[in-house]
Amino acid sequence: MDNSGRICIFGAGSVGCYLGGRLIAAGASVRLIGREAHARQLQSHGLTLTSLRGDVKKVRAEQIDFVVDNPQSAADAGLILVTVKSAATEQAARALAAVLKAGSTVISFQNGIDNAAVLQRLIPQCAVLAGMVPFNILSRGEGAFHQGSEGRLMVQRNPALTPHLAQFAAAGLPIEQRDDMPAVQRGKLLLNLNNAINALCGVPLKTELSQRNYRRCLAAAQREGLRLFKAAELAVAALTPVPARWLPFLLELPDTCFKLAANRMLAIDPLARSSMWEDLEVGRASEVDWLNGELVRLAANIGSQAPVNQQLLTLIRAAERGGRRDWSADELLAQLRSTS
Repeated sequence: MDNSGRICIFGAGSVGCYLGGRLIAAGASVRLIGREAHARQLQSHGLTLTSLRGDVKKVRAEQIDFVVDNPQSAADAGLILVTVKSAATEQAARALAAVLKAGSTVISFQNGIDNAAVLQRLIPQCAVLAGMVPFNILSRGEGAFHQGSEGRLMVQRNPALTPHLAQFAAAGLPIEQRDDMPAVQRGKLLLNLNNAINALCGVPLKTELSQRNYRRCLAAAQREGLRLFKAAELAVAALTPVPARWLPFLLELPDTCFKLAANRMLAIDPLARSSMWEDLEVGRASEVDWLNGELVRLAANIGSQAPVNQQLLTLIRAAERGGRRDWSADELLAQLRSTS
């Protein structure tokens, strides 16, 4: 049987199950590879996929091809979507390198900036493309995954994508091909600096962004990132209707003005939380080293400092060990200002 049209999701957690489920619901041949806990959920409940638009997609358990932690099961796929956490990228790459056939296409749909490069270095026989998932996915348990914000998938432009574009569009996941994915990933990184703030404050994203002092925390982290990117002569793509350099100013507006000026930024489901909040909630190590830590490393490389992002990294590390996750807006802003 020719399985060149099969799509494999490697690392099927919240993002992977959501993307895979939408594709299955649209008729695509998809295999999910992930942990036993997710396999049990899907075997018992199937998949229920919802979004802030109000649409609901259901996939029955018998429609789901889920394999537990077996990289060999990706060998016959023509397209592999890597959705593992950043800390697992190298391990995933080595596992896939041993089984993927030459000419397969791999997309890194991961947070951070360098994951696609790591994958390409270790899987040289495949075309590895950088990708970006702009929206938030919340796991509600029992096979239910909710898309809490809007946005289009973005992937590095490549002819290898052409056979798959119609499948993604049919699934309601249209792919925007980009020639500037490094700049796109930096733009996404600036937005993802909020993951740590949301994880530390203990409230939904929409509630957090409705409070000016939480937004001031994010503005300080973003301003620091923009300064470092400029010093390193690294371009940043605009992923919102305003240029990236305007984001800190917009975030610092009074609540009423911000609400009027940033309706699209608040187009978030009231239940949505950051993936870092979810990591801490279930006791997983977070991706803070590949988000705020990315700026700390960049600062060190160019002989500068990133005190705001360093402090957020430190607070998340403490939260991973059982530290505070209920910082008020005033407390967190004061803590960040004390270090900058």
